[in-house]
Amino acid sequence: MSQTIKAMIVDDSALIRNLVTRELSKSESIEVVGTAMNGRFALNKISKLKPDIIILDLEMPEMNGIEFLREKERLGINSPVIILSALAKKGAKITLEALELGASDFILKPSEPGVNLADMGAQLIEMTLALAKPNSYYEKISQVSEPEIPSVIQRIKFDLGSMPELDVNKYLQPIASVPNIEIVSIGISTGGPNALREVLPKFPEDFPIPIVVVQHMPQGFTLEFANSLNKICKLPVKEASDGDILKQGRVLIAPGNKHVKVKKKPLANVIELDESDPVNGHRPSADVLFESVAETYGGSSIGCIMTGMGKDGAVQIGKILKSGGVTIAQDQSSSVVFGMPKVAIEKQNIQIVKPLDKISETIISLVLNKKII
Repeated sequence: MSQTIKAMIVDDSALIRNLVTRELSKSESIEVVGTAMNGRFALNKISKLKPDIIILDLEMPEMNGIEFLREKERLGINSPVIILSALAKKGAKITLEALELGASDFILKPSEPGVNLADMGAQLIEMTLALAKPNSYYEKISQVSEPEIPSVIQRIKFDLGSMPELDVNKYLQPIASVPNIEIVSIGISTGGPNALREVLPKFPEDFPIPIVVVQHMPQGFTLEFANSLNKICKLPVKEASDGDILKQGRVLIAPGNKHVKVKKKPLANVIELDESDPVNGHRPSADVLFESVAETYGGSSIGCIMTGMGKDGAVQIGKILKSGGVTIAQDQSSSVVFGMPKVAIEKQNIQIVKPLDKISETIISLVLNKKII
């Protein structure tokens, strides 16, 4: 059987479809098996094309990307989706809505100002290879015929494959004792928005320490993302600004295109932003945050590395460990992409591995009770 990942591109612009096809075709592991100009045509083609992954525009006539995602969920189509996003404020808002509806990640459209086509193509290939697995199989349950979407299958089941289960016990580091924790730092990437929507609302309103988050996301999106989290969390959530005081019980989200560090000042510890070179291809970088947390708070800190491609955060979270802090990783089964946590575990920089639904209570117990649950 072929090991090629089959991709489908859904965009009303022929230019964008051609550009994305050309970029994906640079990988021998990816084949663009078809395109569609809107969500309606895409749904009609899925049963025949059997794509392992869908690259989806959001603003299209007849059936837009949001409507497609809702219908995709209703029909039980479980293939991962990468959103082609516009940079405007409206684009940020509907992109975040798409992520809430199950899209795995997003990338700025090649037509957006400042987007380098070669860089976009390389990033899209990396996302596609990380999110999709070849040799999907489809289980055709039954046919439906509806006026608005004729001849689409009612349910399509995808087996996207899985990497071998990592034996984390070979790598986990011991915890001699739980220190007094004064800050929580989180590094997260692909799959992060939905993961954070599950984790952060569980913290109680009287949580006594600050939480600082690096979520890989472009400039223009992090403000909208922070605002959306603020609406559902008991703790206040805001996009971090230079000089922000690290107040107890507040969540700060690193702004896009800026590194975030924590710094000790005479009167209070504060946020420091800078635009130094990307680290591990990212700005903000989780490694930059974790390193500064270890330097400023030492053993009085928690570092938590969660779902995401690549290795950002996997090295410098080790400095939190070496300084006497506590390090946590999201487990393989609940990660959208088990990249960053896997590398951190394999580097023996992690003490605790938990599924997504246990991360909040683990941190809360460490902070409030000095207990590992």
